[in-house]
Amino acid sequence: MTHARSAWWLARPGSRRAGAAGARILFYHRVSRDRDVLAVDPGRFADQMALAERLGFRGVDVAELGQRLAGGEDVSSLVGLSFDDGYLDVAEWAAPVLERHGHTASVFVATAVTSGDATFSWYRTQPPLIPWERVVELDRTSPLRFEAHTRTHPNLCALDDDRAREEIAGSKRDLEERLGRTVDAFCYPAGLFGERERALAAEAGFRTAVSCEPGVNTRATDPLALHRIQIDASDSLLDFRAKLLGGHDAPLRIRSAWRRRRYGAGSGSPRAASSSR
Repeated sequence: MTHARSAWWLARPGSRRAGAAGARILFYHRVSRDRDVLAVDPGRFADQMALAERLGFRGVDVAELGQRLAGGEDVSSLVGLSFDDGYLDVAEWAAPVLERHGHTASVFVATAVTSGDATFSWYRTQPPLIPWERVVELDRTSPLRFEAHTRTHPNLCALDDDRAREEIAGSKRDLEERLGRTVDAFCYPAGLFGERERALAAEAGFRTAVSCEPGVNTRATDPLALHRIQIDASDSLLDFRAKLLGGHDAPLRIRSAWRRRRYGAGSGSPRAASSSR
């Protein structure tokens, strides 16, 4: 379906830069040769970053993009780059490519999982994560900037108020203690959030938060509900180009239905399962 949509976009007449007044945020999980649906091949990732540069884009981390949007700057030559969960292969494979092309990127980490006190439920054998000592070093010396992704990566909408608050505010506190700096950006796990979760992110002091819903971001976009477009392991270079330039901005109805079925519409009315984002 992704390939067909990209081909249809390519065949359309008109600009390849639809929505150029704003900026898109692309998100990944892993960069690895492992047979994992979340893993983009390192060679393919390198080709994608080179293409972004050739098309005139500079990749920036989410916190920087949020600041530029809030300041009303022209962001049409920028693309936000982010990686969820903090896998070690991002440091090994993605960081050198980003540095070569002058891009930066956010890495959203679930702090208790990084510490080894929790695990990601979708893996039988969890891939290695970036250890804390390297997180601190990379945050200071590499193109990677680390931001918050809760403590244990739960469905926030299924938690009571106190637990949801601790997951959100606690992850900010954990990271700031480790990094010795203010942490401004947050990622809702699986993009699931409602008005309560947004309010808790604001209460914790986050200036920017990202979803998993596609679209272009402008100055008018809610800074605590920025859009992101996932780059999948099976995406061709045409798919990447289409996602970068606006060919996949509108969410598919089948995707919304799948998310509603998987996560439930009754667990806090997550905005990711509705048409409001």
